[in-house]
Amino acid sequence: MIKEFRLPDLGEGLTESEILSWKVDVGDTVSLNQVIAEVETAKAVVELPSPFAGVIKELHEQPGSVVEVGKPIVSFEVADDDGAPPSPPSGAFSPGAGESAGETPKAGESLKREPNLVGYGAVVEASGRPTRRPRNLAPVEPAAIRPHVVEHVEDKPVHSTPMETGPAEDHHAERPRSTPPVRKLAKDLGVDLTQVTGTGPGGLITREDVQGFAGHAGEPAGATAGQVTIASGTRTGERETRTPIKGVRKHTAAAMVQSAFTAPHATEFLTVDVTPSLELLAKLKNSRDFAGTRLSPLTLAAKAVLVALRRNPALNSRWDEDNQEIVTFNYVNLGIAAATPRGLTVPNIKAADAMALPQLAQALTALADTARAGKTTPADLAGGTISITNIGVFGIDAGTPILNPGEAAILGLGAVRTMPWEYKGEVALRQVLTLSLSFDHRLVDGEQGSRFLADVGAILAEPGIVLAMV
Repeated sequence: MIKEFRLPDLGEGLTESEILSWKVDVGDTVSLNQVIAEVETAKAVVELPSPFAGVIKELHEQPGSVVEVGKPIVSFEVADDDGAPPSPPSGAFSPGAGESAGETPKAGESLKREPNLVGYGAVVEASGRPTRRPRNLAPVEPAAIRPHVVEHVEDKPVHSTPMETGPAEDHHAERPRSTPPVRKLAKDLGVDLTQVTGTGPGGLITREDVQGFAGHAGEPAGATAGQVTIASGTRTGERETRTPIKGVRKHTAAAMVQSAFTAPHATEFLTVDVTPSLELLAKLKNSRDFAGTRLSPLTLAAKAVLVALRRNPALNSRWDEDNQEIVTFNYVNLGIAAATPRGLTVPNIKAADAMALPQLAQALTALADTARAGKTTPADLAGGTISITNIGVFGIDAGTPILNPGEAAILGLGAVRTMPWEYKGEVALRQVLTLSLSFDHRLVDGEQGSRFLADVGAILAEPGIVLAMV
């Protein structure tokens, strides 16, 4: 029998993912939980395991396609045991929450989903769910439907052409794949998207497709000859390059807008002589406890933040708008902003406050390696309580970092520079660093933010002071 695998909810409220690559092809025999695809969410790259043991019958989406959660992406041919569909063992994903083509749960039957994917939701109990009626779709040639996504509507038949759907009916007709801005542009220009052929990934209709269709009748032949479509979906003109906003870039943009226009930011700066910290780092590199571990000013800054939070817990909190409460965390999941080829991500070290300096250094090394390899998971990105961004690696002295949504503070580390500095009553060349602290002024008063920043600076200026603060 044929089983469909629908794109699962990978957690964090994500509604779509991009197919990066298939690890299998049509006709391949796969085993249960064998990795069959690699997909990119708005936060991370995730490997999808096979929910069945069988033969790949059809790949519904091509690499580069952006697929909505719940849409079929691959079909399997699996063994039919006396007419009864095989049940995936514990840990296997059950497509469509226990449904497949022609399969419906019985009334009163409990359905369970076991989380075998990173970030996948908790076990779901369902009872007495209504039977879904099969969709009444007229057969269409595969080539004709490739640029389109058919909206799935429960309990109502979907007709094969838009003309068959009356305006008063509460269901959707077949709709071409496009983004909301592109659909608005088409509406403004009077363009029927069903008549437009998409040139984006997986047949996605782009702004250029709509604009080209709108002006095609009045343009001379070859009017768009200066434009070249690249395989990645980027459209290049003679004087500009356009890249679709998706993946990490799309998520980062939305998160930064939400943070900037929700939390009232305040930023403070402190310049510190960190010569003693650099001298300490040089000694630690020769220590047996840190053998094979990369050490940098970030290592000591992270420890300084963790120590300073003990005296300033307001900076490790969250504003709960729905319940009108301030949630103060009794643990620290320390986020570290990481620039990766996919864009900015902020994975966090879980329970960092419970780590000694050697453990923290190793966790920072592992976090950086994972981020650069593009293997950061949604779980690594969720649940941060306070963050650090190291802009000094780019030669920048200071900035006004934007808060990671849901967090009360973020500390920016500037570049370490050799500068003339007052030292023991004289002017000497010292190693100097500027700290930039942004905080949510709803949660953190100026005094609290200042005390925290002063504590971090004091630890970095004289690392031995940490013994008096713990």
